[in-house]
Amino acid sequence: MDNSPLQVLTVPTAPYPDQRPGTSGLRKKVYVFQSRRNYLHNFIQSIFSSIDLRDRQGSTVVVGGDGRFFNTTAIEVIVQMAAANGVGRLIIGHHGIMSTPAISCVIRKYKAIGGIILTASHNPGGPEGDFGIKFNTANGGPAKEAVTNKIFQISRTIEEFAICPGLHVDLTTLGKQTFDLENKFKPFTVEIVDSVESYANLLRNIFDFAALKEFLSGENHIKIRLDSMHGVLGPYVKRIVCEELGCPVNSAINCVPMEDFGGQHPDPNLTYAADLVDSMRDGQYDFGAAFDGDGDRNMILGKHGFFVSPPDSVAVIADNIFCIPYFQHTGVRGFARSMPTSSALDRVAKATKIELYETPTGWKFFGNLMDAGRLSLCGEESFGTGGDHIREKDGLWAVLAWLSILATRRKSVEDILKDHWLKYGRNYFTRYDYENVDIDAACEMMEDLEIMISDKSFVKQRFAVEDKIYQVEKADNFEYTDPVDSTITRNQGLRIIFSDGSRIIYRLSGTGSDGATVRIYIDSYEKEQIFEDTQVMLAPLATIALKISQLHHRTGRSGPSVIT
Repeated sequence: MDNSPLQVLTVPTAPYPDQRPGTSGLRKKVYVFQSRRNYLHNFIQSIFSSIDLRDRQGSTVVVGGDGRFFNTTAIEVIVQMAAANGVGRLIIGHHGIMSTPAISCVIRKYKAIGGIILTASHNPGGPEGDFGIKFNTANGGPAKEAVTNKIFQISRTIEEFAICPGLHVDLTTLGKQTFDLENKFKPFTVEIVDSVESYANLLRNIFDFAALKEFLSGENHIKIRLDSMHGVLGPYVKRIVCEELGCPVNSAINCVPMEDFGGQHPDPNLTYAADLVDSMRDGQYDFGAAFDGDGDRNMILGKHGFFVSPPDSVAVIADNIFCIPYFQHTGVRGFARSMPTSSALDRVAKATKIELYETPTGWKFFGNLMDAGRLSLCGEESFGTGGDHIREKDGLWAVLAWLSILATRRKSVEDILKDHWLKYGRNYFTRYDYENVDIDAACEMMEDLEIMISDKSFVKQRFAVEDKIYQVEKADNFEYTDPVDSTITRNQGLRIIFSDGSRIIYRLSGTGSDGATVRIYIDSYEKEQIFEDTQVMLAPLATIALKISQLHHRTGRSGPSVIT
């Protein structure tokens, strides 16, 4: 056997112009990574080159993915390039699989300089699907814009990358593997770790597992159904909810991670998790939840498939926050939501006299507030909820938070939500997604829309639909000044705010891989009519939103791809 040090090569390459990371990293169709020469290598080198050599030398980096197609291929390249770029140790999830919340946890636990997450989140997988690469920094959260801009600039001028092609790692065996490299004084170490244990231990210190076990498997236990949608979270649900908290094994479905997510779209909403919703309708389950591909998003359901909107979910958790032992110890520093998310959380913040922050979409903005000790709980309308225990949204954390509330209050999901509406009033909220729209058409529409709403004459305009009249009070392109470091983030969504507080918001999403996704968000507050159908209540505003934007005409679409 040849024990000579492994050779490090410098390989010439040519840049690609399209490697700008979006809200959640670089996402492309799998074939882009497979067919374009050195496309993957260029981006990985750009990540390593964005880190100062002194910080990189001998450092620890965490690597894991959601198990989608191309995951193991990418990990082999990352391992070979990390070694060649002076990284001292890689911590990799068993079989290369680790949820996004768990990676955030492990980065923080081992004081790594960052982590590379291989996921396209809730986007489809398989050879015809999407693949993504996201870089998280030392706080465990998504890289800030200054870092992603640096990565992009490097990718536009890259001329070579460093790699150790003879280095091969065994992802199936737990433990340490060491490799000697030429011209390196210390061996390069790869540590294959149990993907679940560090994260499970973190949850044990947040929730009362004894009380949850009694609630889920004791004498008068409730029946639950959790759908991992063949994403990364299956092993976590099995180990934590079934084995540790005592839930019957058949409470957890679609728990085997698959490269193509079983041919499904791993997006936990009423459209793509329809099988779960249908299985809840007959009332045999008291609580249901679905998770996305990488385990950071969640959808909450009550008996008979009663749907809890994500803005309501974070508001209810906020109002019942001391049902979670962690917050009894730490106190509550602040609440936050993304700008498109309904203002249900604002009402709880006002009643409890807790600071409320409204940020652009993207978890990195929450992370900055958490690092400064200003934020404890936050959420986004895109099925993301989380606390300050890590720096990512966290699907299983949100489910255990809800189960903690149910165990304490001893009421159904529906009754808890209806009590909440009676106490605070209700924010009706919906989102229309128009996916894979022609990029030029979408951009032109948004530009024309901004010109229209920026005109002074637009404010005070009235729009009448049936017997309802809405008067524009404010219209702008949302801009955020970070209260921690005063950085300004512009162009975060076009807002039309009416005199009754109702809002219409238009955004181009940064999480797709193909074409553009136009999102319309509609939010309206009601104090009295709180038990009506959401789409019926918001129909007048939806009509106005489409009339103002001329979206169907401008994009050639007759209706949205998804309504949530």
